[in-house]
Amino acid sequence: MPRPKFIYFDLGKVLVDFSIEQMLKQVADVAGTTPDVVKAALFESGLLARYETGQVNDDEFYDAFCDLTETQPDFDALERAGSAIFQINRPMVPIVSQLALAGYRLGILSNTCASHWRWCRRHFRLLGDVFSIYALSFELKSAKPDVSIFHAAAELAGVAPQEIFFTDDIAEHIDGAKAAGFDAVLFESAPRIAADLRSRGIGFNY
Repeated sequence: MPRPKFIYFDLGKVLVDFSIEQMLKQVADVAGTTPDVVKAALFESGLLARYETGQVNDDEFYDAFCDLTETQPDFDALERAGSAIFQINRPMVPIVSQLALAGYRLGILSNTCASHWRWCRRHFRLLGDVFSIYALSFELKSAKPDVSIFHAAAELAGVAPQEIFFTDDIAEHIDGAKAAGFDAVLFESAPRIAADLRSRGIGFNY
C-alpha cells in the first residue's frame, strides 16, 4: 500500500469529543425552552445543516433559531451554550503531535459550523499548532458524504485524492471519501488509527 502524502482527520468524535444532549440542554436553558423544541429547530428543520454548509451566516442562523423556537436569547449566550460542548480527545494528541514532528502534512476535514469552529480553535491550541489545512463544510459549501467536499479537500491539500489518507467515525463519510478516491478508514480508536497509519508506511514516534 503506497504511503500517503497528506493525512486528513475528522474533527468531531475523532480529534474532539462532544455531546449533542449537552448542547440541547444548554441551549434550551439559555433560550428558556425545552430540549425537544431546540432539537426540532436545529435538526428537524434542517437549520443546523444549512449553517454547517454555509447557506446561512451567524446572524441568519440566530434569526431563524429565534423564529423557530419563538424565543429571543442573548446572541453571545446562545453561541456559548451551543459551542461549550467540546473536549479534546486526549488519546489522539500524541498521535497528531508526533505526526507533525515527523514532518507529515496534516489537515482537518469536518462537517462543522462557524461558531463551533471558532470555539474549538479558541480552546484547543493543538488544532492550530499541528494542522496546516482546514477543509470545513461551512466554508466549502458542501458536506460529507458528498464527494464534492472531498474533491475540494484534495485541492486544498494540493495532492491527488489517491494520495490522501482520511479517517472519520461515520461509515457513510468513509464511503464518500472512498468514492472520491481517498484511502479512508473508519475511526475506532487512537491505537487502531496509529496501526492503520503504520501499515501504510507512516513512521512516527508513538
